Amino acid sequence: MTALVTPTTTISFLGPRGTFTEEALRRDPELAVASHKAMGTFVEVLSAVGTGSSDLAFVALENSIEGTVPVTVDQLIFERELIILREVVLPITQNLLTRPGTTLADVRRVVSFPHATAQCRRWLGANVPAAVEMAATSTAEAVRLVAEGTDGTGAGTAAIGTALAAELYGLDVLASHIEDHPDNVTRFVLVGPADSTIPAPTGHDKTSVVCFQSADRPGSLHGILGQFTARDINLVKLESRPTKHRLGDYCFIIDFEGHVADEVVADCLRDLHATLRELKFLGSYPAAGDGAHAIRATAGEAWRAADSWMRELQGRVDTQQGR
Repeated sequence: MTALVTPTTTISFLGPRGTFTEEALRRDPELAVASHKAMGTFVEVLSAVGTGSSDLAFVALENSIEGTVPVTVDQLIFERELIILREVVLPITQNLLTRPGTTLADVRRVVSFPHATAQCRRWLGANVPAAVEMAATSTAEAVRLVAEGTDGTGAGTAAIGTALAAELYGLDVLASHIEDHPDNVTRFVLVGPADSTIPAPTGHDKTSVVCFQSADRPGSLHGILGQFTARDINLVKLESRPTKHRLGDYCFIIDFEGHVADEVVADCLRDLHATLRELKFLGSYPAAGDGAHAIRATAGEAWRAADSWMRELQGRVDTQQGR
């Protein structure tokens, strides 16, 4: 089996150094061996694959508190021809970071990526209620601004970011675990060109597609979902996004269990492709989450046992009859 990532593979990610995206990259053993290239925005991260300056891109797709990252989803649906090759789920621990010597009473401004700030809304209201919120392009960029004291982030400014960023930029962790929900996680995806080789099925996979309706009529969504219900395919995510053509015109992003190599999945997608205005394939890839490796190992063992059983039966078929 060819490795998805090698030490010579270049992966672009949202920088600067110290973002949660980099933390997720570094925690995945296979992705950690690649050459990582920090970019300034989500658009730059994804466009780097199209221009060839990066082999792959790694971006945040959704958060368990704030939901989908709209810029990532819209880029994948409307602006880029890319497919998902891997997903990584990272538990998110938010920290309030300040220059050395700053106390909680000194904090007058809090700067971070808006999704990160929103994940700490209750904590901020209870501990720094008068602090003014400022937006940055990433959590690490917020930390860098505070460390340098630029763009209005002088004394009395704190950043919300990673402990890694605090270490990289010389800030103190004034408070840790400030996220409002302890089960806060972010789902990241590794994407490559649309003609990339699709990862082989593992027995614990996920497929993502975008459904564009032929016409907005009663029962149109029911007709789409009925294709999955009829085949007992479990949906793990359903979300609508405006198509950007006219008010009320929506497409549907669907994540479901299974792989395009599974005949039941292939049959479902075949029917959807034949009936919808457009069906965009966003990838089949190994599912992440707790116990994913154990589930895949069990599925692999079960498949090998089933294959051995079938081969034994096929070996007993009389191939001479009728000759």
